[in-house]
Amino acid sequence: MTTTREPLAILKTLVALLLIIFTLWAAQWQYHRGVDRHHRNSLIAEHSSQSPIDLPKIVQDPLQLEWRQVRTTGSFNADKQILLRNHYFEGQYGFEVLTLFTNTQGKIFWVDRGWVKAGANATTAPITSPVPQGDVEIVGRLRLDSSLPSGTFFALPVGGKSGISAEVNAQSRENTENFYIDLLSGSTPALTPQVSAQLPELTDGPHMAYALQWLFFGGLIVYGRILIRRTR
Repeated sequence: MTTTREPLAILKTLVALLLIIFTLWAAQWQYHRGVDRHHRNSLIAEHSSQSPIDLPKIVQDPLQLEWRQVRTTGSFNADKQILLRNHYFEGQYGFEVLTLFTNTQGKIFWVDRGWVKAGANATTAPITSPVPQGDVEIVGRLRLDSSLPSGTFFALPVGGKSGISAEVNAQSRENTENFYIDLLSGSTPALTPQVSAQLPELTDGPHMAYALQWLFFGGLIVYGRILIRRTR
């Protein structure tokens, strides 16, 4: 009787050890996610509160400048606009409007001109404010273009045509830089978005609580295994 129970007891102990190892790994994973999120939130809060700087001639590492307010001068390309779908404002469905911009240093990048309400149906283009002609100065937050959704999105037609078509990729590497700008203001009042791109919610989330929860689960496994052994 004892000989048959010993292998079973060893198996139960091994299973318990594997579960404990898993809970410790999960706790550590959640902890590091919490630390990374806290660091990113602190970076966003710090960078977004600083005064605007001139956009450098060479942006070698956009990650170091992300969320900083930058200013630059150039012109919009009204023929190149994208609607980023699935954006809501005060419960209303709409789009973020991206327009191609070329500054005086020759850099070409997208500018998020803010949120607009969707049209009456899926084929009706929303009403967007026209971009000014010629050179203008813009001020906005520098963002990594990796935060843009991948894939092809709705494109606003040119020449006053009605409807919208899906044909432009915002992450195209053909001509654009590896960053874009959330427009905040400009040299003309018309450039200030009615609804500018919003900062993310700066909360650390539940990661630390989840880490403690996994440690608690590991403790329960230890307690349960000891309890089973004493019962036998």
